[in-house]
Parts: sequence; structure tokens; C-alpha cells
Amino acid sequence: MRRSGELERAVMDVLWEAGRPMTARDVMDALPQEKPAHTTVITVLDRLAAKGMARKEREGRSWRYVPAASRESHVSDLMMDALGRAADREAVLVHFAHSMPAAEADVLRQALARQHKGGRKDGRQG
Repeated sequence: MRRSGELERAVMDVLWEAGRPMTARDVMDALPQEKPAHTTVITVLDRLAAKGMARKEREGRSWRYVPAASRESHVSDLMMDALGRAADREAVLVHFAHSMPAAEADVLRQALARQHKGGRKDGRQG
């Protein structure tokens, strides 16, 4: 049986991958491996909505759920939260930069250069 956090992550993965509003039944059917009870999926979706990770939208007699933010935005928030807990942020950033593959370091370097020049995160000036 999955722990609560693992099920929340699995449910969010389903919502992010779907790219459309989903009912609890849709989510349950899309979950890989063992299927939790329908009421468990509803509870998890409601908790995710209460945490601000998902949004509920009423459609007829049922609720449909969508992610409140993109997966990339969510992961970025997690990274910033972790960085905020560090006593020495600079040391953490240096260690992080040294631990990433060269291709990812290049992406980060290019994004920082665009930011420094006043460009937008999508690479366009503006």
C-alpha cells in the first residue's frame, strides 16, 4: 500500500500528464499499478486542492481537478523552498551547480544570461 505522500505525487503526475480536467474516477483509472479506493482518491484530490496544488471545478454533479501550476513551476518552488532552508545558500548553489551534468549547466547558464540581459524566461526579449 502506498503512503499518503506517494499517492499525492502519483495523483499529481496523472493530473500533469493528462493536460485536461479529470474526475476522481479518471484519476483512479489512470493511476499505475494498484488502484486505491475511489473515496481515497477523492480525499487525496481534496487535500491537494486545500494545499493549493490542484484546483476543483464543478461540472454538473461532479468535480473535475486540474493542477494549480505546471510541474516545472512546482519543482522550481520546491527547489526554492529547499534553498531557503540552507544556512549557506551560496554553498548550496555552488554544490548544486557542480553536481549537474554539463548540458544542464549550459541551460542554466543561458537562462541566467537572458535574465541578466532583461530577457524573459522563454528566451524572448520583453
